[in-house]
Amino acid sequence: MRLSLKTETLVRVVADAVMVSASLALGFALRYMSIAGVEGAGSQTARTVLNTYITTYARDVWLLVPVSVLVFYLSGFYTYGRAYSSRFKALIVLQAVTIAYLVVASASFFLPEIMAIPRSVLLASWTYTALMLVSARLWATTWRAFPLLEAAGRTSKRDEKLETVLVIGGAGYIGSSLLPKLLDRGYRVRVLDLFLYGREAIADLLRHPRLEVIEADFRHVDRVVEAMQGVDAVIHLGAIVGDPACDINAGLTIEVNLMATRMIAEVAKGSSVRRFLFASTCSVYGANDQLLDEKSALNPVSLYARSKIASEKVLTQLADDEFVAVVLRFATIYGLSGRSRFDLVANLLAAKAVTDGEITLFGGDQWRPFVHVDDVARGILCALEADRDHVRDQVFNVGSNAQNYTLGQVAEIIQQRVPEASILELGADGDRRNYRVNFSKIQNMLGFSPEWTLEQGVQQVVEAVTNGRVQDYRNSRYSNVQYLKERVSLLLEPEQGWAERILTGEHEGYGDLVALEERLHAGSVG
Repeated sequence: MRLSLKTETLVRVVADAVMVSASLALGFALRYMSIAGVEGAGSQTARTVLNTYITTYARDVWLLVPVSVLVFYLSGFYTYGRAYSSRFKALIVLQAVTIAYLVVASASFFLPEIMAIPRSVLLASWTYTALMLVSARLWATTWRAFPLLEAAGRTSKRDEKLETVLVIGGAGYIGSSLLPKLLDRGYRVRVLDLFLYGREAIADLLRHPRLEVIEADFRHVDRVVEAMQGVDAVIHLGAIVGDPACDINAGLTIEVNLMATRMIAEVAKGSSVRRFLFASTCSVYGANDQLLDEKSALNPVSLYARSKIASEKVLTQLADDEFVAVVLRFATIYGLSGRSRFDLVANLLAAKAVTDGEITLFGGDQWRPFVHVDDVARGILCALEADRDHVRDQVFNVGSNAQNYTLGQVAEIIQQRVPEASILELGADGDRRNYRVNFSKIQNMLGFSPEWTLEQGVQQVVEAVTNGRVQDYRNSRYSNVQYLKERVSLLLEPEQGWAERILTGEHEGYGDLVALEERLHAGSVG
């Protein structure tokens, strides 16, 4: 049974306290044995030293342990530092132990009447503490990874043949970052994309010998069937993304985000596809003041979030032992890819800071989790390559515990990179989302940890705008909502226009679908 977060943290604190006290005891023991070896264990000097050391230990351990635990806490041992990679975590542990012992050494020097630990004992205790704490954390990481290593040794033949991957929406913001990684890993990759935004995002890959491109609308079942032939895994990134873009045409959103997803999943299952990865969003958590994980109640406040929740439920119903469906809920993405976006808060505010000298802020106290687009692509790879028993019917939040920020904090991070820009707080807007997310599951089960920080992502955007790589962030090709407004008619072809007619009541027998749309708006799709 998994411990609660508070209980787990308390256990870690107690364990660290025990290791620190044991290290001090070992330090005194080592010092005593060196004296006893010279004087003889039964000598008067050795017995006197032993009694003195026992008294000193009993007094000073009650000061060393609280100081150490406080320093460990401030260093993030029990909060954000748990999300660090093993190598970086070891450095943080070593640094924190050193600081704690420097504080104690200073107290021993300046306040000997309160604490008087011999220097050789302090040095030995510092060494033991560092070794114990680093070893304990490396062992914990290894222990969590052991089931994955064990499973890799007994991977079934079916999973060994995950060679051909279909990426639906492969020329988009995430897809253009994912494709190079898939090709570098040796996969045969097939892209199904309408290329509504053009082919520029993946232009450098189009001649790759293991890349096949099908330019088609993924709502067309015949083209989906064609694309699905010989495919081992599907990564479904295609959707109308973002609250404003989805609100342009509710019927089109339902058609693209929900109905097409169900059709694609059914075709995939009928084509013996073994793994289906679905791009969802942490927006499904909506407005909530708690730290949320994959089991938390969903509270969507937009059609976009409701369409993703409904799609998740469709996939859950279709999944079985042979058809493994995995839901990936992405944090708010930032950073540049082949097809960058500037309708995302961090990218937009960073670009505005450079170009306009202003960071326009609405709802600065609202929380959001953040993740770089490159780390999203890495998270997808982790889910694709993990043992099927670790991802079967699973939902994973994809992001970083250390990158939960208020929008006000995001603005401050941007201002640190662009000091001449001023922050303009304009109060609240219509966006009611407010959520912090726990990403421990994907780290513990799949070994995923982001490599980018928000500061690095902001710097990437600032440099791209400054050096002219991004010439006009306001260009509609960088914005899903603006681009869709200009080209929505391209998606409402005659054979797909039924959704629009249903919404306006021009189609017989439309009652069930209107009800579905109403239920999506009400958040009651079951």
